[in-house]
Amino acid sequence: MPKPVLLNNLEHRDVRVITRRGAEFGDRVMAAPTFPAEFRDVQACYPIVFRKTVDGLGFESIALFGLQEGENLFLHGDRWEAPYLPMMVERQPFLIGLSGEELMINIDINHPRVSLTEGEQVFKPHGGNTEFLERSNSLLFTIHNGLQAVPGFLAALLEHELLESFVLEVELNDGSQNQLVGLYTINEDRLQALGEDAVVKLHRAGYLQSIYLVLASLSNFRMLIDRKNATLHA
Repeated sequence: MPKPVLLNNLEHRDVRVITRRGAEFGDRVMAAPTFPAEFRDVQACYPIVFRKTVDGLGFESIALFGLQEGENLFLHGDRWEAPYLPMMVERQPFLIGLSGEELMINIDINHPRVSLTEGEQVFKPHGGNTEFLERSNSLLFTIHNGLQAVPGFLAALLEHELLESFVLEVELNDGSQNQLVGLYTINEDRLQALGEDAVVKLHRAGYLQSIYLVLASLSNFRMLIDRKNATLHA
């Protein structure tokens, strides 16, 4: 069970973080949340789609790694076979905490990446931050800022009724039929039918580019299916 605690150089002076990839470190996941500022990098490797949040009250954008729960088709042993690793995967085991209005670094002390014997040192022997921790801090700050843009982006999509559910039906090389359900994408017909005022509004908000990056990312479904077929012969 996750146990996030405030990171400090007294209690955690000997903590290290294992950075290699692997199922044993929680990398066998079907998807990870992403955000508009990251879409350009994500769309080069993965489909970007939307799903309902856990509470069912809203939506979130995600990078898709597999076609079923617990499947990551980019993970092979200790290798993640894509040139870009989404930030919400890379940041583990760190996360942002709030102390009043101040952002603080928390660490999930129960995360399998946390070790006392191997991996990257978090603190220097005399208590200062290592370069690794500074990079992680910068990553968390980028994620925090990026997530701030998500509610406005999703509100704009909903305002213009641009989100639609879809079902991906896949017949694999072994003849098996597979369905991917519960996900949403951009309705291209509604997008093309938007009036000039709506298009200008989306463009000025910076959302139009994000929408087209999402649409461009959908070509990566072909690669996901190819990777899935490749596992049938492994």
